[in-house]
Amino acid sequence: MSFLWNEVLVRPLLNLLLFLYDIMPGHDLGLVIIVITVIIRLIVLPFGLKASRAQRKMKTLAPELNKLKETHKTDQQALAKAQMDFYKQNGISPFSSCLPVLIQLPILFALYRVLREGLTKINPVMVYSFIHLPEKISPMFLGFLDLSRPEKYVLPIIAGIGQYILGVMTTPSNNSKNAGPEAAMTKQMLYIFPVMTIFLALSVPAGLVFYWIATTLFSILTQIYVNHEKNKEVTVRIKTAGADHHLVIQEVKEGEMVEEENK
Repeated sequence: MSFLWNEVLVRPLLNLLLFLYDIMPGHDLGLVIIVITVIIRLIVLPFGLKASRAQRKMKTLAPELNKLKETHKTDQQALAKAQMDFYKQNGISPFSSCLPVLIQLPILFALYRVLREGLTKINPVMVYSFIHLPEKISPMFLGFLDLSRPEKYVLPIIAGIGQYILGVMTTPSNNSKNAGPEAAMTKQMLYIFPVMTIFLALSVPAGLVFYWIATTLFSILTQIYVNHEKNKEVTVRIKTAGADHHLVIQEVKEGEMVEEENK
């Protein structure tokens, strides 16, 4: 398992870092991490766009989900079935937004190992034959920020703020008076996750926090792009009291909603 981990993630990531460090003017590790972030995010961009579109759609359909919760608030089994039918009818996978995170977590751990162990004592065995191994890699960004050690002031705060902004953009709104514990937990996580990000950023190499900030910024830009895509029409089907109601929701660029209900 350790061999597979090294060969699939750690070693390629280390060699990519060495290659970029060698060819980039100034040999700035911070710029190298930015380029690595862009490369990784471009590779997972199809998954990221799919997740962002799913999150946008979930925000749009949140009021209808709240109605389902209120209708079945005394029967959790019926609610679960109604939600799954709702997701299926509207082409939504509630877990699709998790895929980019699941893909990036192993990359994050691999980068942590590279920054923590690989830069000070690079094992020549880990370096591909066609990659030039520099005598020394400077961990400095712009000549003053050491990316191999934790930075306890600016970067953690920026990482937390970025995480909060992304959370606000992707969390479905819930204005229902009868919002259940699930909605309350979602609202709590909007604040808890940025705080957790800050505390974690205080104890890991600044280069890893720098990567997290860059990838969060990329996610924010992706979400902005998805939110301003061309008009799309979403049909919501809700079964209430034995009748089918079709709610047509059209998203416009200005963020307004045009609704038409046909019974």
